[in-house]
Amino acid sequence: MTSEPYWNPMVPELTVTSLEASLRFYLAAGFSVRFSRAGPPFAYLELGHAQLMLEQQYPEGWNIEPLDRPLGRGINFQIEVPSAEKVLAELGMIGVPIYREIRDTWYRTSPQEEEGQREFLVQDPDGYLLRFAEYLGTRSAA
Repeated sequence: MTSEPYWNPMVPELTVTSLEASLRFYLAAGFSVRFSRAGPPFAYLELGHAQLMLEQQYPEGWNIEPLDRPLGRGINFQIEVPSAEKVLAELGMIGVPIYREIRDTWYRTSPQEEEGQREFLVQDPDGYLLRFAEYLGTRSAA
């Protein structure tokens, strides 16, 4: 029995200047292409349950002009991964600069508890800020 593929109920669609350059980045980060189309250049990506759409900029696209770089100012996308170090190494192999170095961060989730993640930030080829995070578990709050 085949299970239905997972479809996230909220999937951001990012306008990119070059789908080819963006795919090089996202595939190195561990994403795979669920489907794509040529006109306009578009790809639906997934990494675990994280899903993202990329569409190359075109005149009739759903954009508010002007699209000034870096794109996506004011937002960062957190993507949970099994190993932040592995993603960091793969992106390093294609020369992606690190925006914020890898580190362990603990966030208070209740008065008694914190949840941790090993995380780093990079920008994709258009400047979208991505935070790759590996879940570290919970601990008592200090």
